[in-house]
Amino acid sequence: MTRLPLRVLAFARAVADAGGRAYLVGGVVRDRALERMGRDVPTRSPDVDLEVYGLPPEAVEELAARLGKVHLVGRRFAVLHVETPEGAVEVSLPRRESKTGPGHKGFAVSADPAMTPQEASRRRDFTVNAMLEDPLTGEVLDPWNGMRDLRLGVLRHVSEAFAEDPLRVLRAARFAARFGWTVAPETAALCRRLDLSELPVERIEAEWQQVLVVGRRPGRGVEVMEECGALRHFPELRALRGVPQDPVWHPEGDVLTHTALCLDAAVAVRDAMDDPFLEMLAVLCHDLGKAPATRFERGRWRAPAHDVMGEEPTERLLGRVSPRAHLAAAVRPLVREHLRPFQLWRVRDRVGDSAVRRLSARVDLRALCRVAWADSAGRALPFPPLEAWEPARWLLARAEALGVRDRAPEPFLRGRDLLALGLPPGPRVGELLREAYELQLDGAVATREEALDWARRKLGA
Repeated sequence: MTRLPLRVLAFARAVADAGGRAYLVGGVVRDRALERMGRDVPTRSPDVDLEVYGLPPEAVEELAARLGKVHLVGRRFAVLHVETPEGAVEVSLPRRESKTGPGHKGFAVSADPAMTPQEASRRRDFTVNAMLEDPLTGEVLDPWNGMRDLRLGVLRHVSEAFAEDPLRVLRAARFAARFGWTVAPETAALCRRLDLSELPVERIEAEWQQVLVVGRRPGRGVEVMEECGALRHFPELRALRGVPQDPVWHPEGDVLTHTALCLDAAVAVRDAMDDPFLEMLAVLCHDLGKAPATRFERGRWRAPAHDVMGEEPTERLLGRVSPRAHLAAAVRPLVREHLRPFQLWRVRDRVGDSAVRRLSARVDLRALCRVAWADSAGRALPFPPLEAWEPARWLLARAEALGVRDRAPEPFLRGRDLLALGLPPGPRVGELLREAYELQLDGAVATREEALDWARRKLGA
């Protein structure tokens, strides 16, 4: 089992010597229990949370200063963030909380060192996160049967206080994605009563990052969002449920099922992604256009132009997922072009260099191949790994030969070149630069000198 930092043990001894008791709380207790069961613990956090009973806030703050550099999060209720060479430690006192307003911050909080562990843990989210462990003795306090649910792989809310923070709906999805757990029916029913619109989009983004970037089964996280009613807040995803697909190409079922499988498949290439959150969002959004595009034609289900039609719902969905507008601008090209690797490969004998150059100017080819591969791998069929998938191998090899595998072609001409040839500043500069770049992508000009010769002729210089 992973050893606890020596500083944590020293702090716990100091608390005991002062007449109090320090317990490990939260995820560290859960993860250590999983290790004792012989279970795999994915991406365990190095941070440690401690809760101190029986001592006043001033004494806790003084002892924490021996542990490391203290940042006071809240003096009124004694939450201390402590930086140590072995990682961050959060030290707190048990707290009483009462709901005063909407959202996850609408609480009145006060420290109460005299509370019992059962009272203090009653307001935690899930039973598996409500256990306490004495770091000195290894004794585990389990007032809400968290160990039982841990063995079962079930997320069960501790008390009705769960409903006071709608962020916990997304936390259920996070833990389902990370561990593959199920949600107890009564907890899912409680989640369906909560309103995510109370939450700031920054907190929503943080939970989506956990699902997509950390989770081993991000598709499971999306399924739990649906089960818990969270897709009401993300209607572009909810619209994918029940959208049919051609069973020859998609035996797995409807578009939402396919999307979840694609996300799970993408985990295999996530470590290679330059920006995992961005690319996983592209996988999440790649088929949003199928909801408006799908129709039954000529004896089969088809979704013509769903790649292009997916741009608008991608913009809307990402506005709900993140406050950062640049994310949608970066994800949209991957959604729009996600069919291109396979389409070009099918007609590879007729694909000219200009098509590859132009594609590289519109989108990151390596990221595109990962998204396209996840799309193809996300079905109920055996599928080769990315490095053996012929469309990606062919496209990246062609791009490598043209020098555009890793980035779009650099323009041969710049504005300063045209100004040096006597063209005055103005809109005409941009027009000629765009025309020159089009010729470059077509291969009509192959070098900077050829581009300059073209500009001289254009300008009569």
